[in-house]
Amino acid sequence: MNPLICARCGARADPPHVIAEPPAVVCAVCGHQQPFVRLPLWSLTGPSGCGKSTVARLLVERLSGHFVVLEQDVLWQAGLCDPVRFRSAWLAMAAMIQQNGRPVLLCGTVVPPEFEPLPERALFKEIRYLALTCDPDILAARLRARPAWREWSEPRIAEMLEYNDWVRAEAVSMEPPMRLLDTTRETVESTADQVCAWVLESEKI
Repeated sequence: MNPLICARCGARADPPHVIAEPPAVVCAVCGHQQPFVRLPLWSLTGPSGCGKSTVARLLVERLSGHFVVLEQDVLWQAGLCDPVRFRSAWLAMAAMIQQNGRPVLLCGTVVPPEFEPLPERALFKEIRYLALTCDPDILAARLRARPAWREWSEPRIAEMLEYNDWVRAEAVSMEPPMRLLDTTRETVESTADQVCAWVLESEKI
C-alpha cells in the first residue's frame, strides 16, 4: 500500500502532508486522512570503503524476520541520478515497506542534512543514523583494491578521504547527531555485531 496515494480519490500526496498523531497522510484534493504505519527509519551510513555493503550482507541474515535491510545503491539508476530525487524515492519506498509493520534499515551514504529537509521525512517518527568510518590510510587502500569497474581514481579517492574526515568531525554536531563506528581494526563479523546491537538497542528508545 502506497501511503502517498489517496484511498478515496486516487490523488497523489506530493509533497505529503502528514498528521503525526494518529499518523495519517492528508489528501490535498479531497481532505481524506489515510492512516499509515509511522515507524523510525534506521540509516547505516558513512563513506564508501568503510564496510556498509559488506556488513549489510550479514545484517540481512541476522535481522531477517524483524527488519528489512536495503542497500541504497540498487536505485542509483538512470532517471534517479539526481541526488534529491534519489533520496526522496528511497524515503517513499521505505515508508511503503513499513506499512507491513517491519522497520527498515537503509544502508548507503547519506547525512542528516540530506534526508531531514525532504518532505518524505515526515513519513517517519525519526531517522536514526550510524556512520561507519575508517582511518584514511586503510580507507584509501580499500578503495584502491576495488574492481576497476567501480572507477576509483586517485582524485575520487582523495574526495572520499575528505568526506571521511568531515563525517568524523561533524557527526556529533549534526541534527540529529550521528553515532560513529570506526571499522579500521574491526572484522566484518565484529562490525555486524555492533551494528545489530545499535539497531536493537535504539529500537527500544
